[in-house]
Amino acid sequence: MSDLQSADDLPTRFSIPSAWKGAELFTRDDWQFHLTQAHLDDLQQALETISREHLKREHITPARFPLPHLGPVLQQIQQQLETGSGACQLKRLPVENYSASELEILFWMISVHIGTPVSQSASGDKIFHVRDEGFQVGQKEARGPNTRKRLSFHTDRCDVIGFLCLQQALSGGNNQLVSSVSVFNEMRQRFPELTRILMQPFYYLRHNVDTGNQKPFCQQPVFSVQDGHFAGSFLRVLIERAYASPDLPDMSPQQREALDQLETVAESPELSVTFSQEPGDLLFLNNWVTFHRRDDFEDAEESHLKRHLLRVWLAVPNSRPLNPLFADNYGSTAAGAVRGGMLPTREIDLSNSTGSDSN
Repeated sequence: MSDLQSADDLPTRFSIPSAWKGAELFTRDDWQFHLTQAHLDDLQQALETISREHLKREHITPARFPLPHLGPVLQQIQQQLETGSGACQLKRLPVENYSASELEILFWMISVHIGTPVSQSASGDKIFHVRDEGFQVGQKEARGPNTRKRLSFHTDRCDVIGFLCLQQALSGGNNQLVSSVSVFNEMRQRFPELTRILMQPFYYLRHNVDTGNQKPFCQQPVFSVQDGHFAGSFLRVLIERAYASPDLPDMSPQQREALDQLETVAESPELSVTFSQEPGDLLFLNNWVTFHRRDDFEDAEESHLKRHLLRVWLAVPNSRPLNPLFADNYGSTAAGAVRGGMLPTREIDLSNSTGSDSN
């Protein structure tokens, strides 16, 4: 595509805090926060109350556990995820001091101060374990996070995704992150015609494990603007699977070129960053303004030394309005709605699904 094509009929270039480029992110004052002893004391006191009173997870709310020192920091992170860079690391929870069940509680307690957890599976799991489960290619249960393979840039079905690193891999497994706003800006400048295509609906096939979803496919754009708010959403594996279906039209050469150029721009060192999560690091990302991916990795032989993260999908009360096409995947497109996640299980034939999904 020619660089000289007009972009006049496209949305204006976005000059907003989430349009960072590459290592600029690491210099931002909203990128990284450090847990202090006062923050850890808040968490410990709450954990002791939860243990003493045998509270269930749904009883762990910001109203009941306001976390006087840490709570305001988490509210600040919630706000900056929406109006700032869209990415934040919270360092460092001493994971070595807690049991597996206590770490789930602590991760949940931190997360609910940022948003409302939504289901990450048809069985209702709201905390997901990111680790290699040994699934083979073609198993319908396989998901990208449960393999050791490299994942492509993508977003997840939520407003904000959160991770807590419990154990690093023996080697590899680094994180890559890019501002989807900056990717849009770059695509708009270099490939305006392809950018128009990315703002049109693409077919998505139902996720392998989304067995509660009655719709075999949906349509949604990669880039969209609703009431002045940008949104980027992308999971190429489900796009490819949809266009390979005999029930749907073939992907056009222009659509494929648009996706190829999108990924090339996203992975450019001028726009993307690479970093590692160390044990105890938390990472929160706004899915509407960032794309993320992970390198392949090698694990240690010992089970307790294998790469392991906890993951949460959050709907946040300060979220942006979305294009109506996102209703099929998110349930609501209204700003601030509890949306996203997966519906309860229904009996659906997934016999034609192969491979593994990024999320």
